[in-house]
Amino acid sequence: MTIDSALALLEPRFGSRLSRAQAMREAHGRDESYHEPHLPDAVIWPETTAEVAEIARICSEHGCPIVPWGTGTSLEGHVIPLRGGVTLDFTRMDRVLAVHPEDMDAVVQPGVTRKRLNEELRDTGLFFPVDPGADASLGGMASTRASGTCAVRYGTMREAVMALEVVLADGRVIRTGSRARKSSAGYDLTRLFVGAEGTLGIITELTLRLHGVPEAISAATCGFPDMDAAVRTVIETIQMGVPVARIELLDELTVRGFNGYSGYDMPEQPTLFLEFHGTPASVAEQAEMLGEIAAGHGATGFAWTDKPEERTRLWEARHKVYYAQQSLRPGARGYVTDACVPISRLAEAILESRADIEASGLIAPLVGHVGDGNFHIVLLIDPADAAEQAEAERLAGRISERALRLGGTVTGEHGVGVGKMRYMSTEHGEAWQVMGTLKRTLDPQGILNPGKLVPGN
Repeated sequence: MTIDSALALLEPRFGSRLSRAQAMREAHGRDESYHEPHLPDAVIWPETTAEVAEIARICSEHGCPIVPWGTGTSLEGHVIPLRGGVTLDFTRMDRVLAVHPEDMDAVVQPGVTRKRLNEELRDTGLFFPVDPGADASLGGMASTRASGTCAVRYGTMREAVMALEVVLADGRVIRTGSRARKSSAGYDLTRLFVGAEGTLGIITELTLRLHGVPEAISAATCGFPDMDAAVRTVIETIQMGVPVARIELLDELTVRGFNGYSGYDMPEQPTLFLEFHGTPASVAEQAEMLGEIAAGHGATGFAWTDKPEERTRLWEARHKVYYAQQSLRPGARGYVTDACVPISRLAEAILESRADIEASGLIAPLVGHVGDGNFHIVLLIDPADAAEQAEAERLAGRISERALRLGGTVTGEHGVGVGKMRYMSTEHGEAWQVMGTLKRTLDPQGILNPGKLVPGN
């Protein structure tokens, strides 16, 4: 039983929806990370849960690896098929199956993207708030337990996913959770699959929690004399309970790239991007409180707006900040870091990391969802320079080790994939071995996204 024997059964069944073309395999052999590509043996486009279950049964019988694929925007090598096999491309399972405005939830297939869902919700008065920078698929977002700029107010995919339909490695189809807002019935299997990165099962349907569109929204930017002042403002804002919806930090390098790439003209200094949701009165009160806090830390150049087109332009540009950062060194590759620490240790984590980078001589802009202690440093390196690659790896390692020392985690939102495997034992101890036991129980042959997340996979 081999990959080839599995494909011999799958090819006549899926016809043109199974491709072994070199170009298609190459397109599904990497994500947006710096990790080395590996090609699948074939790509299949399923259209129903029953088809996914059929594929899983055949692959299980023949020991053929399966890697789920959403949009390929992951940053830690999650969708790279390290051991070949079949990549399942879910772009044809992209239907919004139901929206229940009265219950504030929606049921979707895994290939639906976050932007597409919000387009569907436009006339309901509801929205889905989890917004990673890329227009990622919701199945992929659940698999990596994604978050984004609104996490400080609305939470991450951990809070957003209410129920799942999942195909197991042997082809069984299970449902976890329900549309009820709470339950005390049995193990919370939904949370087990959210963040499992496709190693425990294949998500084929999601029930998602929605939120009402706020009556009033205002956005602002403000600059600071240094990073410490900006971070202290964030810490004090959170500790005082100001319910900001978004609070993003850009360092001076990122602002420079942001200006050039997105056509802004902000002073090149550490800058906070802010957004407030609520009633007109509560939004005004929140803005006033934050303004007072920021002024106490030397903030300058407040720019406020409640115009939808200006807010949309600002946050669309923020979501493209990775490309803006890359523009600071044309031709460079971004070695992306991801760390999250308790909010009280945020200043320490950022300032120590920046000191390391300044000593290295690399160009490395910073951006962060700092309202929840999460920040990213993008190390811009020459892909042909082995010394720069090694230095980037060393610096990324120090950022991860520092996060653990400060009581945090090596990834707040990008996930583990292959890039953060080396830190899992240190972060989780014996619990990492328990994760491996769960993996072997649900996937004894190790065919689901092998080589990722757990030990011995």
